[in-house]
Amino acid sequence: MKTSKMCAIFSNQHEYSRLKPLTDERALSTLYFAGKYRLMDFALSSIVNADINHVYTLISQEKVRSYLDHLGGGKEWGLDTIGSYEYLDFYQNLMRRRSRGENYFDDVIFFLKTCKMPYTVFIGNKMAANFDLKAILHFHQSNDNRITPVFKRVEKDNLAPDDHTFVLSDNDVVTEQREAIELTSEGSFNLSANVYVMNTDWLIHELEKAQKSGASYDVSERLAALAVKEKANAYEYTGYLRNIHDIPSYYQANLDMLEKDKRDSLLYGNQKIITRIRNEVGTYYDKESDVKNTLISTGCTVKGEIKNSIVSRRVNFAKDSVAKNAVIMANCKIKSGADVEYAILDKNVVIEKGVTVKGKPDSPVVIKKGSVISKDFVLD
Repeated sequence: MKTSKMCAIFSNQHEYSRLKPLTDERALSTLYFAGKYRLMDFALSSIVNADINHVYTLISQEKVRSYLDHLGGGKEWGLDTIGSYEYLDFYQNLMRRRSRGENYFDDVIFFLKTCKMPYTVFIGNKMAANFDLKAILHFHQSNDNRITPVFKRVEKDNLAPDDHTFVLSDNDVVTEQREAIELTSEGSFNLSANVYVMNTDWLIHELEKAQKSGASYDVSERLAALAVKEKANAYEYTGYLRNIHDIPSYYQANLDMLEKDKRDSLLYGNQKIITRIRNEVGTYYDKESDVKNTLISTGCTVKGEIKNSIVSRRVNFAKDSVAKNAVIMANCKIKSGADVEYAILDKNVVIEKGVTVKGKPDSPVVIKKGSVISKDFVLD
């Protein structure tokens, strides 16, 4: 019987200027999602649900504080237990070593050799999805692949310009890969989910070859090219997936969670999504409050009207306040008579009495962390 033992490389490479100001002080991985979660919870949960406790994490050193603030000691994901092994490295280190002509993949190769796991999973940081890595490994073994890429059929609006898409044969063999920015046709595309399952010995060999030839330090780019070279059988992911790369995609992914089928597919399937535990009181609903089709986290006080919105922890809605089609992060205050519609409020935002903040369905207003809004902010 083949083993199911894997280690993981969790890549936090992707950062997008089109997500600013939400990512001015935090990594994309640590953006709030569906109230109480962060985007990194999906990759980490996929990893630990596959019984993986050896994790090598790559992240930008500029945003590492926000990542570590949420991860803590890794207790919720079981990464603090005896026998687990965490390794944190920075993409900037790879860049510096490569520019100096050094072996820039030596640390990840050392990790892979130390773990001694026969299989390795590589997973990125920007997909809101719930991957069953054990099922992908079984597919990988059944097809006797060296590398198995995961793809999702999506429409063009679910693509970022730097995404990889695959051209597949009738039996889902990867024959070509293209960057999304090169695509001119309409229709559906085979988006690389930036998830790969590989034979570890083969991966070590390919990384050693790559650094000897001075190839790109971008592991994801390298793996997409290798999937083509190997003519790998690709695994189709059919669950919910939203590709987070700009403000509209982030906003829509959150509001998707108001639809039961999408919410159940992502958050309440066979695989639990794990997040950091906060011991807080429940949310208080005043008898005059009016709440419909909204996800509200713990510790909130609700005395106003909320509809079609996502609300994080410890948000205060005063009497006669209104929030519709909004994504509201932790510790915000919506004061009496304030009206918030088609908006994203970052942490610690205060909307003063009687103030209107209103965007558009395809262009929500984004209020920066810690802002106090005392004048109307309405998009024309």
